Amino acid sequence: MQLALRTPSADTVSRIARALMLPLIGLLVFLFAWHIAARNIDTSLGQFPGPAQVYEQTFGLIADHNRERGREAAFMERQEKRNAAILAKDPGAEVRMRDYTGKPTFIDQIGTSLITVLAGFALATLIAIPLGILIGLNGTLYAALNPLIQLFKPVSPLAWLPLVTMVVSALYVSDEPMFAKSFITSLITVSLCSLWPTLINTAVGVSSISQDLKNVSKVLRLPFMTHVIKIAIPASIPAMFTGLRLSLGIAWMVLIAAEMLAQNPGLGKFVWDEFQNGSSDSLGRIMVAVLVIGIIGFMLDRAMQLLQSRISWDKNAVVR
Repeated sequence: MQLALRTPSADTVSRIARALMLPLIGLLVFLFAWHIAARNIDTSLGQFPGPAQVYEQTFGLIADHNRERGREAAFMERQEKRNAAILAKDPGAEVRMRDYTGKPTFIDQIGTSLITVLAGFALATLIAIPLGILIGLNGTLYAALNPLIQLFKPVSPLAWLPLVTMVVSALYVSDEPMFAKSFITSLITVSLCSLWPTLINTAVGVSSISQDLKNVSKVLRLPFMTHVIKIAIPASIPAMFTGLRLSLGIAWMVLIAAEMLAQNPGLGKFVWDEFQNGSSDSLGRIMVAVLVIGIIGFMLDRAMQLLQSRISWDKNAVVR
């Protein structure tokens, strides 16, 4: 028996080629324009870095990270040998392992920023979605809270950061804190600035539920929580995820700005430190950080888009 091989149609091949070629062409045009522009820009730190210099600095930063991890491994190994020698002489002796205190690398700063932004976004979501559902279902509560929402929504993270820093310093006092103050400060600042799109879009989505669904809920005499779970949330998912995607993008931008201003660990601090360093490699390293910030922001948005497509009840809806 011979198996019939299905060849893709010309239309399918055309769609695939279009999906791959157009982004590739756009990327190549961007790289060419960047290369030409960089050659004509001279700064106080030297020529503006082009794609080749950024490519070189990327691998330089990775090499720096690997060297630092090697130093850490050697440091821990020396401690283990020292402790083993102490215990060999006195089995009852108290030994301890000290943490490695080397300078965080670029890769370390990426991890720190990702943990902080996800924690801040999660806190903002836990506040915004329940509150958005409540004010979407209750017009009186919406009228009472809307002035406050409109008042605080446009406030810059640069305005929130000094206030949050002082409050955290005054209230978060512990000899052995579970989290660093810098982490708490960045987390709260991110949450305060990023919760508004989710809050507003959730409220709009809940308040826009069709009258037919409301009538079904009334006829069935659904309890409040059942109405929320079975009717309000599923019907408002598209608007809710629009808010979540906006909030996540804002959270990422706010975090970088907060880290630069407060000198909290993360990518923002890395950019500021390189700017202050003023070496011949600084501009290239800053450009690497800029591209990484953009790539991570894009990946976070795509992850949220994928989650929306999995959760949404309308599988035929176009998600962009």
